[in-house]
Amino acid sequence: MNFDLTEEQQLLADSLKRYLANEYTMDARSKIADSPTGWSETVWAAFAEMGLLGVPFAEEHGGFGGTAVDVMLVMEALGEGLVVEPYWVNVGLAGRLIARAGTEAQQNRILPALIQGKQRLAFAHTERGARYDLAHVGARAKKAGTGYRLEGEKRAVLAGGAADTLIVSARTSGGATDPAGISLFLVERAAPGVTIKAYRTIDELRAADVWLSDVAVPATARLGDEGRALPWIEDAADYATALLCAEAVGAIRYANEATLEYLKTRRQFGVPIGSFQALQHRMVDMVISYEQARSMACLACVKVDTAPPAERRHAVSAAKIKVADACRHVSQEAVQLHGGMGMTEELKISHTFRRLTMIGQIFGDAEHHLERFARSEPAGA
Repeated sequence: MNFDLTEEQQLLADSLKRYLANEYTMDARSKIADSPTGWSETVWAAFAEMGLLGVPFAEEHGGFGGTAVDVMLVMEALGEGLVVEPYWVNVGLAGRLIARAGTEAQQNRILPALIQGKQRLAFAHTERGARYDLAHVGARAKKAGTGYRLEGEKRAVLAGGAADTLIVSARTSGGATDPAGISLFLVERAAPGVTIKAYRTIDELRAADVWLSDVAVPATARLGDEGRALPWIEDAADYATALLCAEAVGAIRYANEATLEYLKTRRQFGVPIGSFQALQHRMVDMVISYEQARSMACLACVKVDTAPPAERRHAVSAAKIKVADACRHVSQEAVQLHGGMGMTEELKISHTFRRLTMIGQIFGDAEHHLERFARSEPAGA
């Protein structure tokens, strides 16, 4: 498989890297992360101006009609820069649901505003005790007149506090873990009965718990057919996971480069510690982990655009297994090779360690995806 970039893809990646190098220093990032919202309107507007928010969406909505590989390049740069703005949540997760499951009217209303940076989304799906089971939905949606009334709670909604509109999963029929009976609804954060409690996560991003108490929504707020949302959720989760792997690749690349530079400059016994053979071997293992993770992330991003569901699941789980292992290996080695200063707030490597630790868990850790990989082998493989 050819992993070489086109000229347009390389220009996109280079322009974003230049912006982050000039405008998104660690000092700037720290101020943004410490702000009440945890993200910057200015940076978000810059992303919109550069066209980043429209990369995967259709041209008819103001996007560029790009592939997951195009978005992968953005995610790698964002991972390397440790960007805290909710790009992945809006473009890779919630935006994917709108683009795939939304009606033409819903897409025309939401996607152009999202691409212009004027509307933000979040996917309110995870519930207490669900672990990584996407079919575990206990929130309920009961028909009321021509619309629905939603009741339930959602936990750890990524970027939920920054969202103008929530995409909420709720059951219109069936038991709490039945594959059938799940529906998706667009819920405005200001709607009566919606309570949002935002908080900071260990990687300095933001999440929120959401409570829905007799929230009324019209029938036009439903995404897709009633009770048949699980395939769309699985599609969006796989797409977002592939992009998350790409973000990890960018963060791992930075960790390797920073660690190599430290080994060249830190001196002990009168020589750089990088001259010690044992540390050289550990650095080589980190580079191997990076190369393997990047190859698998590339493959996953290709498959989420082109492969049937079984093959897509197989490729995404294979990538997440390798990337989750690489996140653990490289982040821990980078901190250890930096010594005690590797855990200090002043050093970017400690923040990279936290983000890689979180990426290894989101939408399934290595053990979860190993089981899923074994179950999802495509026919004829």
